[in-house]
Amino acid sequence: MSQYNIEDDIEDLAGGEFERTPVTQSKLKGWKSFIGMYAGEHAAGTEFMIGPLFLTAGVSAFDLIVGLLIGNLLAVLSWRFLTAEIAVKNRLTLYYQLEKICGKKLVTGYNLANGILFCFLAGAMVTVSATAVGIPFDMPMPKLTDTMPNGITWIIIVILIGAVISVIAARGYDTVTKAANWMSPFIVLAFVVAGIVALIQLDVASFSDFWEIWGEGGKPFPGQTKFTFWHVVIWSWFANAAMHVGMSDLSVFRFAKEAKSGWTTAAGMYVGHYMAWIAAALLYAVYLKSPEAQVFLVNGDAPPVAPGPLANNAIGIFGIIAVVLAGWTTANPTIYRAGLAFQAILPKLSTFKVTILAGSIATIAGLFPAFAMKLLGFVALYGFILAPFGAIIVFEHFYHKKAGIIKNYAETANISFNKSVFLAWAISFGLFYFISVQFDVFLSFVTLPAWLLCGILFLVFSRYFQK
Repeated sequence: MSQYNIEDDIEDLAGGEFERTPVTQSKLKGWKSFIGMYAGEHAAGTEFMIGPLFLTAGVSAFDLIVGLLIGNLLAVLSWRFLTAEIAVKNRLTLYYQLEKICGKKLVTGYNLANGILFCFLAGAMVTVSATAVGIPFDMPMPKLTDTMPNGITWIIIVILIGAVISVIAARGYDTVTKAANWMSPFIVLAFVVAGIVALIQLDVASFSDFWEIWGEGGKPFPGQTKFTFWHVVIWSWFANAAMHVGMSDLSVFRFAKEAKSGWTTAAGMYVGHYMAWIAAALLYAVYLKSPEAQVFLVNGDAPPVAPGPLANNAIGIFGIIAVVLAGWTTANPTIYRAGLAFQAILPKLSTFKVTILAGSIATIAGLFPAFAMKLLGFVALYGFILAPFGAIIVFEHFYHKKAGIIKNYAETANISFNKSVFLAWAISFGLFYFISVQFDVFLSFVTLPAWLLCGILFLVFSRYFQK
């Protein structure tokens, strides 16, 4: 999934220009500028966690292999026909586009939510890197059900990793961006090699052997949600809901010459969210056959999901380095972006200070393994909160004439808080979150209904209040 390197993509593409103006014709890029970007962004630290977590959710072979095929295709279609389509028409960043519709005060609330959620995601990646760094120190790995830090060694390693990542993000982001681009092929290669080695370790000699790794599925591990075919399809579709239906990648595709560049996201989905997830799941399948894991299973406990030892077991030091780099290259730009979101709220603070603030929050989050161990649920929550804001942009873009409403109303009416946007989001969020909690409905299942309702309510409220 991961990734979320929008800000560094923007830096590479435009050198920090066009934050509040449309991208000029001379700066537009062809599809080749995006294909490597997406392949690299979506084969990163989160993939090392998500792949194994599918196994802990008791998925079957068909549910995983076919479900991911369809879910990732739906994600690509969302990028192509929604995000890229709107991006090449307006050529504005998400933040400026929202400001024109919502007003500055309401966008401040969005930035706060965005920044905090990014910090939690970065914290999960600090956790991922810590599982690799802790191997030489014989550090006990966090269990799947762990919430709190499991020892002083864990605390020290997480704080040190978080401090290094935060300082680098705050002081040398241009260098980090270039390094991350160079590291991406190394990380993708590590997934490929680890997957092949895992297949050998599992004695897979045919496709039927490969299929039997998951078989008909089973009971989920303690504390995990049982994933069916539809869980896999819907979750993989909305794993990046904030990026496509949530419109965050307007900031990237505003540089595309044509909306067809949206098809390049398939490189990220089928390299990262298909190949890498399945390769990481294979690493965990190998571990589940080990005597150590069997002890957990016999006792009725969930074996730990620790990317560092899993990769080390398959490809040794190469795997340890890959896990550290994957976590780092995801956490670093994520902390940087969280800092930018906070700076929009605290403009008097320097970029350095807000990035250190974001890094500190991420490091604290990284101390608690629950953010990484519950990554499937956290990603679902992240998309559910932010995606409906994208519906505001989509429905206004395609239906403002039919609905008889003024486009970019906050800018036109010179208001800082658009009530129509807030009410549409609050009602759709509140209603479907209540349904999810009250009736134990998986959050990803209500993301699309919430998104649709938010867009429709926005048109209804806008037509009423704009009178």
